[in-house]
Amino acid sequence: MRMKKDAARTPSETATSRCIVTAVMGPTNAGKSTLVNALTGSKISIVTPKVQTTRSRVIGLTVQDNTQFVFIDTPGIFAPKRKLDKAMVKAAWEGLDGADAALLVIDVQRGICEFCEMVMDALTRFKSEDRLVSAVINKVDTVPPDRLLILASELGKRHLFDEIFMVSALKNDGVDAIMSYLAQRAPEMPFLYPEDQAGTMPMRQFAAEITREKLFLALHQEIPYGLVVETEQWEDRDKTEKDPNGSAKIQQVIYVERESHKKMVIGAGGALLKRIGETSRRELEKHLSMRVHLFLFVKVREQWQDDRERYVNMGLEFPE
Repeated sequence: MRMKKDAARTPSETATSRCIVTAVMGPTNAGKSTLVNALTGSKISIVTPKVQTTRSRVIGLTVQDNTQFVFIDTPGIFAPKRKLDKAMVKAAWEGLDGADAALLVIDVQRGICEFCEMVMDALTRFKSEDRLVSAVINKVDTVPPDRLLILASELGKRHLFDEIFMVSALKNDGVDAIMSYLAQRAPEMPFLYPEDQAGTMPMRQFAAEITREKLFLALHQEIPYGLVVETEQWEDRDKTEKDPNGSAKIQQVIYVERESHKKMVIGAGGALLKRIGETSRRELEKHLSMRVHLFLFVKVREQWQDDRERYVNMGLEFPE
């Protein structure tokens, strides 16, 4: 099941269709996922204040007039240590494959960090007459204007960027300028995806991501990075008088690496797991427009990061 928009729009039959694929790159926690959600107008990627929330490439889609925008939200670039880290960073770099444009998202408070430098090196090789490279200074509402101008000036001296945008992705400020810029440069070509489609992530995986988001928000220290959520069962139920839109029975498993982590995820008397289930269920009901019966189970799998199947389910390539 693919993620869909609430309603489809039909482009003009006489206008030429256009499509542009844009990779959204940058260090961890720069606001890439928030920006992609703002650009598409849909929740495509989960968002938390914690680093390394996005684990695999996520494709978000939107159509304006006769142009389809394909945004590739990528994991943040950081120094990988574990197998999962290496798979995430590899997925991030592969986000540039086949892209027409790239956006480097920079947290204004951190400025040009070492991982921004790494991305800029890659974008120097990526850029060509047919491929655009732009910088997006994010979280501009958190610093004085003079700091913005200093950072923009530093980026301009690199002679890499076709355009430098200043946005607050969280507040949706400055996002329209990016869309207008990309629309003007989108090549003439057929749409790559059905125009009513909002994203390519299967709903089973998206549902697992929603639950993982709630876990990341509720848990602290290293526990979130040592867990993975998988949707094991999904049963669509027929419409009834009580559920006129139908309903879905969803069973998910939360894999953790240690018995002590399992106890923390469950919480005293099961309170935390119950709260996670309730918040995840409510959001899934909003996305699916139907009643959801969500059942969560926690299992210990100490070496899950060495399990190829876990990576496949996350949409990652298993690191050899």
